[in-house]
Amino acid sequence: MTNAEALKVFRETGALLEGHFILRSGLHSRQYFQCALALQYMPTVERLGQAIARQVRSLGATTVMAPAMGGLVIGQEVARQLGVRFIFVEKEEGKLVLRRGFKIAPGEKILIVEDVVTKGGRVQETIDIVRANGGQVLGVAMVVDRSNGAVNLGVPRFSLIQLHVETFEAHQLPPDLAAIPPMKPGSK
Repeated sequence: MTNAEALKVFRETGALLEGHFILRSGLHSRQYFQCALALQYMPTVERLGQAIARQVRSLGATTVMAPAMGGLVIGQEVARQLGVRFIFVEKEEGKLVLRRGFKIAPGEKILIVEDVVTKGGRVQETIDIVRANGGQVLGVAMVVDRSNGAVNLGVPRFSLIQLHVETFEAHQLPPDLAAIPPMKPGSK
């Protein structure tokens, strides 16, 4: 799947929003990828998951791990496509943690899957959890890389959509964006 084909999926499903948005990172943007809108359709989930699985199959992961909530649907589908185990981390008191009895074996080969990455904070937190539990992070796959490859996670990175979306600090908004009330459609 090409970058253009993946963008077309987001446009067709109404998952690429335009306006004034506050991202999870705290940055402001004119565009917002609401992956949940695209991933509500199982044929779309299967198609995107298959495209990611194609990119990462040669890594030889035995487990796919995703940060909740955003990475859950696509992470589980990538695991299904690869025929491997799927686990996730979730927030507890504001930090991601491994819960629900999930365990990581020493040396376990893990692929991290996320829906959208801007600065990579949640992905880095997930990488740190894998390493703290003795696992080996083989790579990170995402549907949308909003950094256009600028985020360095120290492991191979794979994405279906890679583009640079302008982001702004709250105190440095351009006049056109400052004139629009901001929305925060993502998770808190």
